[in-house]
Amino acid sequence: MNKILMRCVAMLVVVLLTTADVWAQCAMCRGSVESTMGNGRNNVGVGLNTGIMYLFFIPYLAVAIIGYLWYRNSKKLRAERQLVASRIQQAYPKH
Repeated sequence: MNKILMRCVAMLVVVLLTTADVWAQCAMCRGSVESTMGNGRNNVGVGLNTGIMYLFFIPYLAVAIIGYLWYRNSKKLRAERQLVASRIQQAYPKH
């Protein structure tokens, strides 16, 4: 499992480092920001970029949390199954 986790982290780092336009916007958002920057207000663009990044990361964060919870639950169930199997082997030893 450690190998898989390291590969996923490495892939994520490569993807994040190779994307040049992470802070890119859609055409309508860009037009809105350019028009407000003409008025001298740059905080709209910063807020818009922050909102875009939230929308970008939330689905991945949700999938990561669900995956972690699934892994933790399956690990717990596997331990319970091994405990039951060991008790059965103790109760009925093979001769």
